Amino acid sequence: MNPYASYLGARDPRQVIAITPTKVREILHSVGEHNANEPHAPGKWCLREIVCHLADCEIAFAFRLRQALAEPHHVLQPFDQDLWARHYVAYDSATPLDAFTALRLMNIQLIDSLPPEAFLKPVTHPERGAMTFQTIVETMGGHDLNHLGQIEKIYRIHNA
Repeated sequence: MNPYASYLGARDPRQVIAITPTKVREILHSVGEHNANEPHAPGKWCLREIVCHLADCEIAFAFRLRQALAEPHHVLQPFDQDLWARHYVAYDSATPLDAFTALRLMNIQLIDSLPPEAFLKPVTHPERGAMTFQTIVETMGGHDLNHLGQIEKIYRIHNA
């Protein structure tokens, strides 16, 4: 089961993942670094922390994509995003955004280079069960849309 599938709907995940870095960069520029550090609600991540999370997730997705292609029946390694987020205080928003953008471009180039049968390659997620390489790509797109919704909410708050 892909918990991010509902965010995608009928959208093509490749198109979604291709435009996300530009959308994030535009909103971050519009909101500004100072406002990027203000959470939009109690207990929620601020824009800078969301950007850090996107960079961390792109590292994880990069590894998952490559492991899925390299190994037969690869078992994906889950991670606790809140434990990773403990270190976000160390970062500004520019460095994680640059990392996210560069890694995303590499991942897109890899995905776009693959033959159709690669997307059928089976993998397993310990919490979600049997998946395919395509499910990883769909998860990337749905995950992006989830966080773009949060980022756009922050934008609306600061540009109301």
